[in-house]
Amino acid sequence: MVEAVLIDLFSLPANLQNNIQGLLHNTVEAIEKCSAIHAVCVYVMCCQRQGSERKGEQEFLLAALRGFQSLRRRLEVVCAQTTAAALYTIKQRLDEKDLSIIKVILPTLRKDLMKVYIDHLFTAVYQFEFEDLQVVSDSESLQISEYQHEGQILPSQDVALIRSEIQMYLESLPSLKGELTILRSSLIPDDIFLHGFTTRTGGISYIPTLSSCNLFSSSKRRDPQVVVKENLRRLANAAGFNPEAFHRVKVDHANAVCIMGKTEPDNYDGIVTDQKGVTLAAPGADCIPVLFADPVRRACGAAHSGWKGTLLGVSMATVNAMVSEYGCNVKDILVVLGPSVGPCCYKLPHESAKEFHRIDPKCVRLFDSESPYIDIRRATRILLERGGILPENIQDDSTTDQNQNITFCTACHPDKFYSHFRDGNNFGTQIGFISIKD
Repeated sequence: MVEAVLIDLFSLPANLQNNIQGLLHNTVEAIEKCSAIHAVCVYVMCCQRQGSERKGEQEFLLAALRGFQSLRRRLEVVCAQTTAAALYTIKQRLDEKDLSIIKVILPTLRKDLMKVYIDHLFTAVYQFEFEDLQVVSDSESLQISEYQHEGQILPSQDVALIRSEIQMYLESLPSLKGELTILRSSLIPDDIFLHGFTTRTGGISYIPTLSSCNLFSSSKRRDPQVVVKENLRRLANAAGFNPEAFHRVKVDHANAVCIMGKTEPDNYDGIVTDQKGVTLAAPGADCIPVLFADPVRRACGAAHSGWKGTLLGVSMATVNAMVSEYGCNVKDILVVLGPSVGPCCYKLPHESAKEFHRIDPKCVRLFDSESPYIDIRRATRILLERGGILPENIQDDSTTDQNQNITFCTACHPDKFYSHFRDGNNFGTQIGFISIKD
């Protein structure tokens, strides 16, 4: 069942206002008569010409809509100077109402263009179907007919122009939830390494659980790749790294490690390098983003350590990769545990808790309960120390009485961090990142 209808009048000539009114009137009339989409929201997308007032644009279009009482509260005219701006505004309206199945009624020649915009600005969460808006000389005989896509491919230069238009629009958007904030550790020497942990502020993601500096896009969520890319661009600009030389682990909740410069595994939760100017990153939204730095051999790494990866020893696997690949001495390696869910909040089923209890009983609280509280940080730290990392070379703020500056509990601080445990499946993601300075 269609949940929303988008009528694309963006490319119609501005000087044919009466024709546009008639066209819109007939189109909306057809929607209202169609019982299958009777209760949908309707969005009319049109061009706001330079020098024209938005209110004036809306007034002449809304004049065509008088009499459609059933659609009155569910119809909105969206005027913007670019297709990207208009479509992104409509996306926000759809997301506010949690609508995902959209019928697009548009001129035949606009469909291939529109598909490119949609592919960039939406994810697989949304479903689109298309109908052809046929404009004929006699407005009374206007018809809406099914439009079959002929598989035409837009020239690459047209696609590049659309990407550029989208990028320019996203770059113009204001940051949400305050300034972009980066947490840094005093353990990692800043004369050799550039590093940090992100918080949720300073990006453009607007969906509440993803707002605002979400740094991961998924086909199951509503934040598209282009928005995450813009958030990353803003982070790179603030932190001082090159977003084109940025490598994030491909999470598998296991212990595989990628060696930069060698064949890349399909999935891996650790990554290491000794190349200058290459930024490595690990995500976290309860799972621990762990950073590694060897100031002697000038090598670094990042790992994603959730409860499964912790049990599989992903952090020591990353350390071992630095030792074997770059000749690092394990006693020189510095390790910082980033923002992650704390033992105050995190629970696992009793069977999984047993594995942590075997590492150290202190990793589990209320062990006899159905869902004990788990300390994945303590478990990570113990496994690192058993592997030879010096205790003083591990930063985990939750073990001290000092004021925390890195290892916050993500679930306890909704204003600062994303949390899968707290927010459910449509959660945002922060990262830990590190690189060797040029």
